[in-house]
Amino acid sequence: MTFDLDARLAGPLQDPAGEAGYGPHPPRMGFFTDTSVCIGCKACEVACKEWNAVPEDGLQLTGMSHDNTGGLGASTWRHVAFVEQTAPPPVDLGMPSVPQGADEGEREMRWLMASDVCKHCTHAACLDVCPTGTLFRTEFGTVVAQEDICNGCGYCVPACPYGVIDIRPGDGRAWKCTLCYDRLGAGQEPACAKACPTDSIQYGALDELRERADARLAELHDRGVAQARLYGRDPADGVGGDGAFFLLLDRPEVYGLPPDPVVTTRDLPAMWKRAALTAAGVVAAVVAAFVGGRR
Repeated sequence: MTFDLDARLAGPLQDPAGEAGYGPHPPRMGFFTDTSVCIGCKACEVACKEWNAVPEDGLQLTGMSHDNTGGLGASTWRHVAFVEQTAPPPVDLGMPSVPQGADEGEREMRWLMASDVCKHCTHAACLDVCPTGTLFRTEFGTVVAQEDICNGCGYCVPACPYGVIDIRPGDGRAWKCTLCYDRLGAGQEPACAKACPTDSIQYGALDELRERADARLAELHDRGVAQARLYGRDPADGVGGDGAFFLLLDRPEVYGLPPDPVVTTRDLPAMWKRAALTAAGVVAAVVAAFVGGRR
């Protein structure tokens, strides 16, 4: 399925499930991750692996960070990033920090922690390129991979602007977060949100989560946290807004996130149109040559 991104963003599009052909359906569900209260406990990572039977994919024990999973992948559907900064936090957010009695150099260090996950994009390029229907849009507006019909072509891997989806080594199929689709169908919240002890990961109807995020951002700005920002919340961004979005305390690049993600299949309609015109021109030339030769 391809689309005119500019035309879609100009309209009131925020119903991916409706566009996918669902009739009456539940509200769009998603995640709001407030990184300002993440304590890096990794309960979300463990809960995700346990509930979804995601295999262990090799711990990266460098001795330099508590981040021992490195990043999202076919066997890491939730990844808690640990970013060490030298800039001091503007206010006390309850994050790990060096006591005020330390010397000036130590007092400037802090950890930024963030639990990353598949963004369940409004305009999901992985859906556009999948040739087998392995990836599909659910009635909740989320994007799920059905590994049992995946042929391992890997088209979805470069299509994702966030580098989320991947092929599992030794397995050959694409895997990623399903936003616990089986739990949603039973009226339960995803395992990672259920396990989060600080409500850093919040699950619910996307419209309500956006309102909650706006209020939290305003609160932090009032408290002097000028660098706080929402990432993936804006429906007018390059992917039409994310079903899983974040409150960050610094620039997206600091957390390893692309600053301006754009759906990678946005140019497909124009490319197909040009290809069709070229093909038509070739056919016309061949016919003209054939007719001219007969004459």
